[in-house]
Amino acid sequence: MDLVLRISLVKIPGQTHYLELPERDLSKCIVPKTPENIMDIHFSPIGVIRTPFAEIKGTPVQPSASQGTQGRIELNEDLVPGLADLDGFSHLILIYHLHRSSGYNLQVVPFMDDQPRGLFATRAPKRPNPIGLSVVKLLRIEGSVLHIENIDALDGTPLLDIKPYVPQLDHAPEVRIGWLAEKLELASVATADERFK
Repeated sequence: MDLVLRISLVKIPGQTHYLELPERDLSKCIVPKTPENIMDIHFSPIGVIRTPFAEIKGTPVQPSASQGTQGRIELNEDLVPGLADLDGFSHLILIYHLHRSSGYNLQVVPFMDDQPRGLFATRAPKRPNPIGLSVVKLLRIEGSVLHIENIDALDGTPLLDIKPYVPQLDHAPEVRIGWLAEKLELASVATADERFK
């Protein structure tokens, strides 16, 4: 039988919480490996995103509504060597933790609509895994600070990853955009209200 070792937190199959166990009691830390407990994912921020947006209300809901808005990434100093060659790219994909979001509903009324939609057919911030993604313009790099433009995240957002944006790799030639097809005119002006507070 496959086993998984949990040192401090153990997911008990059939339950929705973790059992905190003392590290010295290892006999209780071995549980059968099941689809429910096969993987725990832990991320540590690689830096923080700084923007003019301190509050959720009024923050642009897409980078297209934040054209010209400048911000910066303050990267952890120990990761600076990983910035080598990044200045050759004009745009970046930022992956970040929506740290002011908690809980979620599987049916939501998204910012650019007035009809309930399935959560996964929206970009609503309250999600089972609150992860955000933005494509921003890279202006320059100064040491551990990346100056960026067209950012739509809240100030203090924990950054999880940076990837170069490459149109030839990231562009899908034939797409359908569902209910958003009739709402695209709002994408360049939409800002957050308090519906997901």
